[in-house]
Amino acid sequence: MTRSLSIAFFGSSLVSSYWNGAATYYRGLLHALARRGHRITFYEPDAYERQSHRDMEDPPWARVVVYPPTEDAVFHALQEADGADIVVKASGVGVFDELLEREVLYLKCERTHVIFWDVDAPATLARVREHPEDPFRPLIPCYDLILTYGGGGPVVHGYSSFGAATCVPIYNGLDPATHFPAPPDPRFAADLSFLGNRLPDREARVEEFFLSAAQSLPEKAFLLAGSGWGDKRMPENVRYLGHLGTGDHNAFNCTARAVLNISRSSMAENGYSPATRVFEAAGAAACIITDNWEGIGEFFEPGEEILVADSGAEVAEILARLTEQEAVRVGARAFARAKKEHTYDRRALQFESLFRSGVPKGAEFAGGMP
Repeated sequence: MTRSLSIAFFGSSLVSSYWNGAATYYRGLLHALARRGHRITFYEPDAYERQSHRDMEDPPWARVVVYPPTEDAVFHALQEADGADIVVKASGVGVFDELLEREVLYLKCERTHVIFWDVDAPATLARVREHPEDPFRPLIPCYDLILTYGGGGPVVHGYSSFGAATCVPIYNGLDPATHFPAPPDPRFAADLSFLGNRLPDREARVEEFFLSAAQSLPEKAFLLAGSGWGDKRMPENVRYLGHLGTGDHNAFNCTARAVLNISRSSMAENGYSPATRVFEAAGAAACIITDNWEGIGEFFEPGEEILVADSGAEVAEILARLTEQEAVRVGARAFARAKKEHTYDRRALQFESLFRSGVPKGAEFAGGMP
């Protein structure tokens, strides 16, 4: 094992999944690192009503520092993080992101590695390509390491083209202590369920893969959960739950005949970007139907461990012929694969291996330019 490391992590939120899809990724990976003896401090802003929508208390395995959404508070948090072995700035903190992306680099020294951890790499790279003046662009070579939520070879190539010293995808996964088979709950009864917040690059794909399928199967029951869909026009056979706390995710995944994964546009176009919820649903032995994206077969075997659709019409076709017995069989195979290959303990080992072999330092940082 790598020596015990102190890790200062600046992210959106560890304790609230409200408008924060990365929460379970952070929890799974950081909990696994803590189990291996590393010391975690998570810095998150008090913003977007997340603290009033907590779905977990401060965990015993991490120190959580909630700071006011002010510039002074950001600098105070950075001062406190100074001296950690690893300082992480995640993408999409939501408050003073540009400031944090620049200022964490002043914490680099011989002892301290500074990492940018991108939980939305395809979108970040597209933004930087389209806007050469983007202030993050000249900072990329200065980070000692770029880690990504996924994205495979395309995001590694993309970050390398902007001068990244090292870029490594660390995929999301399963924490078997958190996501596991649960008894069905009548609140979540449906033939097909989908859980996802309403986002600009997801909405059209939800219309295509979920709402159009519901329209074509009026005899089936569809269930939608996630924030932001309240004013969306939907077929009569779609029931909307609103925000669903993580404590209900297992029952949600276990109750419907099948659950649907719909990738955001940027992730579908890039490929190699399985959503966290794919692994969580597999951990609950759910039968998963997913939209098609390159690289699915590296995680689950199509047709055996996951069902793949190229359109809403194909989702409807799969659902129309899906028996309860077949759904159980597919879910059981996904469950076995996830527990064998896709746990956060395995992801933590990957993270540790980077430091065991020695991470090269990024370019010198001098006020924002490499």
